[in-house]
Amino acid sequence: MSRYSMHILVCGGTGCKSSDSDILVEKLKKELDKQGLGETVQVIMTGCFGFCEKGPIVKVMPDNTFYTQVKPSDAEEIVEEHIVKGRKIDHLLYTDPETSKHITDSNRMGFYKKQMRIALRNCGFIDPERIDEYIARDGYMALGKVLSEQTPEETIALMKSSGLRGRGGAGFPVGLKWEFARNNVSDKKYVVCNADEGDPGAFMDRSILEGDPHSVLEAMAIIGYCIGADEGYIYIRAEYPLAIARLKTALNQAREYGLLGKDIMGSGFNFDIGLKYGAGAFVCGEETALIHSMEGERGEPTLKPPFPAESGYLGKPTNVNNVETLANVAPILLKGAEWFSSIGTEKSKGTKVFALAGQINNVGLIEVPMGTTLREVIFEIGGGIKDGKKFKAVQTGGPSGGCLTEKHLDTPIDYENLVENGSMMGSGGMIVMDEDDCMVSIAKYYLDFTVEESCGKCAPCRIGNKRLHELLERICEGKGETADLDRLRNLGEVIKDTSLCGLGQSSPNPVLSTLDNFYDEYTSHVHDKKCAAGVCKDLMEYFILEEHCVGCTACARACPVGAISGERKELHVVNPDTCIKCGACLEKCKFDAVILK
Repeated sequence: MSRYSMHILVCGGTGCKSSDSDILVEKLKKELDKQGLGETVQVIMTGCFGFCEKGPIVKVMPDNTFYTQVKPSDAEEIVEEHIVKGRKIDHLLYTDPETSKHITDSNRMGFYKKQMRIALRNCGFIDPERIDEYIARDGYMALGKVLSEQTPEETIALMKSSGLRGRGGAGFPVGLKWEFARNNVSDKKYVVCNADEGDPGAFMDRSILEGDPHSVLEAMAIIGYCIGADEGYIYIRAEYPLAIARLKTALNQAREYGLLGKDIMGSGFNFDIGLKYGAGAFVCGEETALIHSMEGERGEPTLKPPFPAESGYLGKPTNVNNVETLANVAPILLKGAEWFSSIGTEKSKGTKVFALAGQINNVGLIEVPMGTTLREVIFEIGGGIKDGKKFKAVQTGGPSGGCLTEKHLDTPIDYENLVENGSMMGSGGMIVMDEDDCMVSIAKYYLDFTVEESCGKCAPCRIGNKRLHELLERICEGKGETADLDRLRNLGEVIKDTSLCGLGQSSPNPVLSTLDNFYDEYTSHVHDKKCAAGVCKDLMEYFILEEHCVGCTACARACPVGAISGERKELHVVNPDTCIKCGACLEKCKFDAVILK
């Protein structure tokens, strides 16, 4: 039994560490030692709790008190008031936005109520740098079970019947993928974890690696046993230093405990894992491009077949799954295929992790059962739109996905429904937009990213997306013409049909979906030369209202290009031909005389 009567869990994910949660941990320990409680109250730095909007987060166990936006300066009060005197600290508790009441238990918060954590089961609960804590949560039991009780064929059959599909974007059945790799005969096979995660705003895989790295190592070893591989690699982008550090610690601990390496658990099975670093290329999220990068070649995709299960890393059969997919493996093997397949929809089983971001009150990492509606995610878990503004759209699937609108809010989230409505699941990015977002500009933003990240191997992606981007730029600058709208659609469809890999094939989705759902915004940009959201500066003009202008000259003095004329105590005027729309005049005016329309 633990000698500790209480535990203080502190979020140690990248976001909270950037807000000094590591300093908070040290201060809490120092205050506990001052009170003589260092031997009875343990401070644990965990992974991400998910509620990033309210981080850094501190949870006190066993009473499950949930403190938000905690600063290092709060450490003394937490120890003195909560730990010593047993009094909860009101100003650190979460306040329900609807009732304005404090909530002490995270299970009663709207953000967590509808979540079901399988892949994230240990994140925010265990110290990711202590293998004993993972083992205490049934860690490596699934590996022991398959090595001692099941054949590879039985394990693969169980995974197939569970209905687990790849969480990296395409949604291919996981058990079937393992079976292909097993059936291909070779003297050498490999297991690869795709931890590249290049979508803007996505941090699902990073958070799992930071908060529960052993779940990935255990799953990779299980796959090695199933397909006949003795070597695995985690391909991770070098921009994830915390995840890399915790993976290295986990690898060393697993080897020390005999859970990686030679003769694992006395079974005669050998398996070890190494790390391969990526340089942040979005295209390396595609499995063939990833494999080429691992081999030291340019990260470019190749035509399939052959699939990696037949000819992958170094030309050998290779199984590639992403981090979130792997995090689901052990619970399925321990709890059974029927348990997992009972969650979700008919064709999309289990849960899905999303990085919820954008104009949403509760930014964070969530995990919900497949079939949960967009409305539930955005307005219940996400807490609705910031500043009471109107919901406009949500982009799912990152730059490869599409924009869904108010008419899609009651759509159950699964692979088929999202594709049917012009978007996709992707790896799990979900960016919410409000009434002040320009959808033409949003489409251009995603094309900015795609053009920059294209590997350039095939002409449809390399040239086609560049032309799409140029059309969007022209429209946002007020230089578009009616024919450009047809050109956008036609070119987008050609790129989808002819690009080499899935990334190129899905790159026009943001353009095509916004054309479908916000065609009036495009026509307004083209015909009226107006951006209703006020985002496209080239379509906006600064004016000075006669009834408000007092002739103070502040705007004229602030203008860097001399576009404002007028004498002191007289009406000032903006010359639209000279104005560069920098906004300096609007910022300096104290009389609300300068407007943008």
